[in-house]
Amino acid sequence: MIRQDLRNVAIIAHVDHGKTTLVNEMLAQGGVFRENQQVQDRVMDSGDLERERGITILAKNTSAHYKGVKINIVDTPGHADFSGEVERVLKMVNGALILVDAAEGPLPQTRFVMQKALALGLKTIIVINKVDRPDARIAEVVEEMQLLMMELDATDEQLESPIVYCCGRQGTSSLSPDKQEPNLNPLFDTILETIPPMDLDVEGAGQLLVSCIDYNEFVGRIGIGRIERGVIRANEPVSVCNFNDSKIRTNCKIANLYQIEGLERVQVERAQAGDIVMFSGIDGLNIGDTVCEPKAVEPVEFVKIEDPTVEMTFSVNDSPFAGKEGKFVTTRQLRDRLYKELLRDVSLRVNDTDFADSFRVCGRGEMHLAILIETMRREGYEFQVSTPRVLYKEIDGVRHEPMERFVADVPEDMTGPVFSEMGNRKGVLAHMSAIGSRMRLEFIVPSRGLFGYKSQFLTDTRGQGIMNTIFFEYEPYKGDMQRRNTGSLVAFETGEAVAYGLFNAQGRGNLFITPGTPVYQGMVVGYTNLADDINVNVCKTKHLTNTRSSSSDDALTLIPVSKMSLEECLEFIADDELLEVTPKSLRIRKRILDSELRAKARFKEKTGK
Repeated sequence: MIRQDLRNVAIIAHVDHGKTTLVNEMLAQGGVFRENQQVQDRVMDSGDLERERGITILAKNTSAHYKGVKINIVDTPGHADFSGEVERVLKMVNGALILVDAAEGPLPQTRFVMQKALALGLKTIIVINKVDRPDARIAEVVEEMQLLMMELDATDEQLESPIVYCCGRQGTSSLSPDKQEPNLNPLFDTILETIPPMDLDVEGAGQLLVSCIDYNEFVGRIGIGRIERGVIRANEPVSVCNFNDSKIRTNCKIANLYQIEGLERVQVERAQAGDIVMFSGIDGLNIGDTVCEPKAVEPVEFVKIEDPTVEMTFSVNDSPFAGKEGKFVTTRQLRDRLYKELLRDVSLRVNDTDFADSFRVCGRGEMHLAILIETMRREGYEFQVSTPRVLYKEIDGVRHEPMERFVADVPEDMTGPVFSEMGNRKGVLAHMSAIGSRMRLEFIVPSRGLFGYKSQFLTDTRGQGIMNTIFFEYEPYKGDMQRRNTGSLVAFETGEAVAYGLFNAQGRGNLFITPGTPVYQGMVVGYTNLADDINVNVCKTKHLTNTRSSSSDDALTLIPVSKMSLEECLEFIADDELLEVTPKSLRIRKRILDSELRAKARFKEKTGK
């Protein structure tokens, strides 16, 4: 049966190229919103973190109607750390809109998502977005996209993918770069013409691949996926199996079945091949499982997700301030929360360690793990994390490390510091090109070389540089490199920081804290440009005497401090430090709090005695 009434498409692109904004307009013009309805920008970014950071973290499903055809739309993340979301949702669709910024052109994530879409044989439509930008270079970007497709071994048919020119924010589109139509009809028409209706077996035994998992406190796990064959009905027995694990075989029943209409879940009694559905009632359901009729248990092959490249250790908070600010503070609560995250995030790995209160968590990058940390923090969890470390691989007896494709877009006169830093971080120049008055530099650099570089990059380019990274491949170990060339200012005693103590300490380096901040022995309160750590007493008060001097009553002037974000803290912490994370505070601390024990441990490490 050919489903003329349905199209399933994904919108994929590099971060901040306008996917979610375009979806907003597609929904508005696809009859989802009332004419007088007030709709917020980026309505699909429903999470607090997504709205605050302006990025999509989780793929989301929606639908619009055009000329009697239902178009299921999957909005995907653009950041490389969440590319696992992109890989699996592409199994739900048979076409993809590949967005690219009319000024920036194809960037690292554009290459990644396009490679995945082409490999799956999806019908593709190139969408040149933000054509209204004053610095748009439409003809050059079209040529760059065609060259990229050739480089990725696209078929002749894929090379002839249609091109649509859009302005997502204004809701306009056209098939010509010269003049925009006042609506998205050219885009909708191109979707209907380019992405063919699916030829599906509606009469066969029901079969559904689970591509996403949601969770609800009332109904438990909610599976999301496309029906590959036959009809799936609510309240009928089904079997669950898995292509990659033959041991998985359970019999159960779907309790509730839903379809997506706009932004709403609509409960239905049945759905047929081609429909993207949501369902509840099956305990223990995982991403990659196949739900099918008991009479025909045939698992569907699931895409292999790329392995993580970065790891951190999550452990129970054992600082002197432990348990004062968090709601969930025990080992059991931390373990349950981390393993629960595996249900939604296929790119994440969690393993127990030799220590009962510590867990090894592996992800795609620093931001991937930072989002998890921030989410748990807002849920009331209190814990500690170690510095990020890359995951090495042993290949043919040789130690290999993950490499990143690093792309920097900087003003012409600011390329020098970038070249210098990349040299220090074992980066190799792969490509350099001029784009107007700016230069685009592309390096292949070890993943560990980029830890802590973002803030340095913004400083070097005076905030005018743009950097993007994506995993490249594993290469032989590039040698040792210095991760941090500054030492820490470490609190000498427990108490409350006072102005007098801070005034004396600020002469030794840069501080992180202000008067009135509670501190404990071993807590990091700043940094020094010296290589070694310095103990400071920020709780020291001025001794009272009966002698007055001409300067005794002068006000103490403290240098303003800047509060570090979570990512900046993760970039800063050294190997012998931990980041204490609570719902209210972020504190950097030494692993060994006592200064004498810390000095002995450092001496033992240096001398081997």
